[in-house]
Amino acid sequence: MVTEEATGSIETLSFEQALAELETIVRNLEQGNVPLEKSIELYSRGEALREKCDGLLKAAEEKVEKIQMNSAGAAVATEPLGD
Repeated sequence: MVTEEATGSIETLSFEQALAELETIVRNLEQGNVPLEKSIELYSRGEALREKCDGLLKAAEEKVEKIQMNSAGAAVATEPLGD
């Protein structure tokens, strides 16, 4: 049901890892076979994962906008695209 990764640090997760864990949490909560206290913990972690994903998406959007602004001249990123 809940793996060991669900207790690790969210800050170190990539977007894909955070999204996969969030999907697992949603699936577990939707099934309704998780005790109440564990459901509350999962919901809290899910909210933190959602915020992580939102932050990473916003950062990626900003980088794409910078690239698009530079495309009038040369499409060169001024900052590395990786984390």
